[in-house]
Amino acid sequence: MDEYIIEMCNITKEFPGIIANDNVTLQLKKGEIHALLGENGAGKSTLMSVLFGMYQPEQGVIKKNGEVVKINDPNDANRLGIGMVHQHFKLVHNFTVLENIILGVETTKHGFLKMDAAREKVMALSERYGLSIDPDAYISDITVGMQQRVEILKMLYRDNEILIFDEPTAVLTPQEIEELMKIMKELVSEGKSILFITHKLNEIKAVANRCTVLRKGKYIGTVDVASTSKEEMSEMMVGRKVNLNVDKTPANPGDVVFSARELCVKSHGTGKNVVNHVSFDVRKGEIVCVAGIDGNGQTELVYALTGLVEPTSGTVTMNGQDITHMPIRKRNAGGLGHVPEDRHRHGLVLDYNLAYNLVLQNYFEPRFCKNGFLKYDAIYQYADKLIGSFDIRSGQGAKTITRSMSGGNQQKAIVAREIDRNPDILIAVQPTRGLDVGAIEYIHKKIVEERDSGKGILLVSLELDEVMQLSDRILVMYEGEIVADLDPKEITVQELGLYMAGSKRRNVQ
Repeated sequence: MDEYIIEMCNITKEFPGIIANDNVTLQLKKGEIHALLGENGAGKSTLMSVLFGMYQPEQGVIKKNGEVVKINDPNDANRLGIGMVHQHFKLVHNFTVLENIILGVETTKHGFLKMDAAREKVMALSERYGLSIDPDAYISDITVGMQQRVEILKMLYRDNEILIFDEPTAVLTPQEIEELMKIMKELVSEGKSILFITHKLNEIKAVANRCTVLRKGKYIGTVDVASTSKEEMSEMMVGRKVNLNVDKTPANPGDVVFSARELCVKSHGTGKNVVNHVSFDVRKGEIVCVAGIDGNGQTELVYALTGLVEPTSGTVTMNGQDITHMPIRKRNAGGLGHVPEDRHRHGLVLDYNLAYNLVLQNYFEPRFCKNGFLKYDAIYQYADKLIGSFDIRSGQGAKTITRSMSGGNQQKAIVAREIDRNPDILIAVQPTRGLDVGAIEYIHKKIVEERDSGKGILLVSLELDEVMQLSDRILVMYEGEIVADLDPKEITVQELGLYMAGSKRRNVQ
């Protein structure tokens, strides 16, 4: 028997203007968790898409149990026992959870769907792996954490033995991440083999046996995780030493630049307040972080602050002016920057090129527009400047269609656009979601620079390390209310977790 269940030998995959995988070899042992580490745009997702049959390589072969196999499409991959949870989930939003899980492998009789046996199998799998779901809920109504469970159950339902997880923790809360790690270990103990794409070194140390590193499409090396430090792995990945801590001086807060008073937002479904009488101030020159477990009203709060939804009651002020009912464009022009939680839904027009996405907020200004016509030269020059200063990597520069860029480089484009507009208040929601250590270091540095230049920053993050290292003040949100206003220097991560879980609260003025 061959030691390796999957071998990808000398894989080369090219796209216009870029070699995404340049002679890469990856070997997965039976029963191991093998991490695939690399910067945004290093070629990790491309390599896994080749294994899953979504792309055909220009060169190289794939072997399963030592035998060469041809994988023309995902159906071939499934027949070979290979399943994949994609970074951006492949789910049909107006189908139920159960319909999504069985999609493509349905049992029918006389042209009718036979759902009973499928439901039984799905519920048994969900119980066995602690992946509790509501089979009849619509995908559009469930959280991203729940959607990920659906993706995992899709693989298990098909009895896949090789499981690919592409950035599985990018959208999860710390508690859900812990849960997922447990599930991955359990799957491996039952004889499955896992390929795990991530940028998070803590997670690699927690679950992986070996780690293969890619840099700019090239294979750098495979290391034993237990005997390799996080610093060594990050240096392999980025090609230089990376500072894993945030360097910042104590804050020097000035006048209040942004406030909410008694803000309420009602849920469409239940009619209850999902944001319940929230009040806070953000001053110039400070980073205020809203921390909380996902689903405690942070998303709705940000929507109300940025104009994406109308609050039920309460007020929002910026620079002393009431902006509660102000149109979004006027808010943006008046000094509000917003890095949204969902980059695809609210941050980018994916079928526009990078240059157009970088001027989405200000294309109508005289420098980019004259008599209703766009000044293309000015737009592309401006885009080139941002691409250079924010190190946005794309195959064809400013002309690259944004959809074809890696998730991390899409995120960098949004951060570049919002910071370069020089806002008075920057609302940054999960600004480093799905980014590698080099890009995280860079964006943290940019946020601290914004603070030091006198901007107010409202950060919303689920990453506890980020919350503790970047914040000057932490507002904890639980069930729609601010339950604590904390100084990160005076509390521990464990204590913060207690406030987030609602087992502790502190009166907030």
